[in-house]
Amino acid sequence: MTTAQQNSTEDATHGVELTDAAATKAKALLDQEGRDDMHLRIAVQPGGCAGLRYQLFFDERTLDGDLMKDFGGLKVAVDRMSAPYVQGAVIDFVDTIEKQGFTIDNPQATGSCACGDSFN
Repeated sequence: MTTAQQNSTEDATHGVELTDAAATKAKALLDQEGRDDMHLRIAVQPGGCAGLRYQLFFDERTLDGDLMKDFGGLKVAVDRMSAPYVQGAVIDFVDTIEKQGFTIDNPQATGSCACGDSFN
């Protein structure tokens, strides 16, 4: 699995990696909407049967304490409260007959629920 190249190492603070497939898909979605003013935000919120739930969404806001990283022109933001939960996580995009969507391989997760929607 390869990861998208970073344009800047000074912003490499949140420790999340995107594969080339994930960065390409996210950029394509933004291009499709004609939005160049947004970035991908990764957050962890309480919820789900295992206790925590990932949120991936496009955001135009920059929050106080955001940690930013650039992947070939796609900026990825993680808020400072979520950063410890996603340190070392790799986000990929899968497009197969069985599954299509973003996946998260997170070494910080010690378990997940049966439906795969939340982790602890």
